[in-house]
Amino acid sequence: MITRRSMVRSTVGLMSFAHVAANAAPKTVQGIRIGVQSASFTFSGFDLDKIIKTMTDLQLDHIDTMSEHVENYLGAPVDLPGTGRSLPGPRPAQPATGASTEEAARQQAAMRQAMMRRMNSPEAKKKREDLRKWRLSVPLEKFRGVRAKFEDAGLDFYGYNLSFRDDFTEEEIERGFLMAKELGAKVITMSSPVSVLSRVVPYAEKYGIKTAVHNHSRIDENEIATPESFEKAIAMSKQMWINLDVGHFFAAGFDPVSFIKQHHGRITNIHLKDRKKDNGPSVALGEGDTPLKDILLLLRDSKFGIPVEIEHVGPDGPPVEIARCLAFCKEILQQ
Repeated sequence: MITRRSMVRSTVGLMSFAHVAANAAPKTVQGIRIGVQSASFTFSGFDLDKIIKTMTDLQLDHIDTMSEHVENYLGAPVDLPGTGRSLPGPRPAQPATGASTEEAARQQAAMRQAMMRRMNSPEAKKKREDLRKWRLSVPLEKFRGVRAKFEDAGLDFYGYNLSFRDDFTEEEIERGFLMAKELGAKVITMSSPVSVLSRVVPYAEKYGIKTAVHNHSRIDENEIATPESFEKAIAMSKQMWINLDVGHFFAAGFDPVSFIKQHHGRITNIHLKDRKKDNGPSVALGEGDTPLKDILLLLRDSKFGIPVEIEHVGPDGPPVEIARCLAFCKEILQQ
C-alpha cells in the first residue's frame, strides 16, 4: 500500500523535494492538472502571499480559493480560516450499527446546535452584517489585483469558493459573481444548502459562470451529499456543475470512481481528500480508505481533463503536508 511515509521520510527530504519542484517540475503530472484547495491552509495563518509562495515552491498548477482568504487579504471583516482555534484531532468514526450509532447522531446534532448558537449570537450577526456591507461597497478592481498576483506568479486562479447561504441577499449573490468575474475564476465552487440553489441559478446564467456544488458527508435533505442531490442540482441549469470532494463522498458510503465515470462531463474539479470509511476522520492522502489510486489512474487514463486540488490539513504545516500529498499523487500517476 502506498503511503506518504513510504515516499517521504523526513522534513529535510520534503524541503529538498520542494526546491527541486520549484525549478524543474512540470505544471501537470501525466496530463493531470494538480492544484490546491486553500482549505489546506486552515489554522496556518497563511495569507495570499504565503499561499502563492507555497504554490510556486511546489509548482502547483492552480487553486480553488476560499472566499475568506481573498476577502481577508482585501481588508474585509472576516478572519482567516481557523483563526482562534487549534488544529483539531481526528474525528471519531461513526459506528455502523447498534445503539452507538444513535449516540453518534446525538453528538452530531449537539455540535450543530452549538454551531448555530454561535452563528446566531449578537456578535456573529453584527460581523455577518459588516461583511455584507463590505461586499456591497468594496471596489471590484481590488479583486482584479488579486487575479494579477496569481497571474504574475504563473498560477491559475481556477475556482472561487464562495458558499452562498440562505441569509445572502439577492444583491450579495450577484456581487459574488461580479467578484468571481474580476478574479478570473473559471468556476464558482460552493458548499451551499439545496434551499439556496434556485436563487443562485439566475446569476450563474446571467454571467455565464459555471457554478459547482460541493458535497459533504452529512446525509441531510438540505445538503449536497448523495449522487441524487448532485443530479438534482445539475438538472436545474446548464451552468450548475459538480465540485466533487471524493473523500467526503466515499465517507458517506458512495463510490467516487463510478460517479466520476458517469458524470465526468459535468464535473468542474475534484477535491482530493482522504478519509476513513463509515464517516471516519480526514487523514493525509494515502492513509485513509478513499480509493485515491483508482481515481487518479482513471483521470490519467481516461483523459477527462478534470483538474484536481489537494485538500489536507496536518500538524507539520501547509508546505510540508501539501508536499507529501503531492508526492503521493506523483508516485501513483507516474506508475
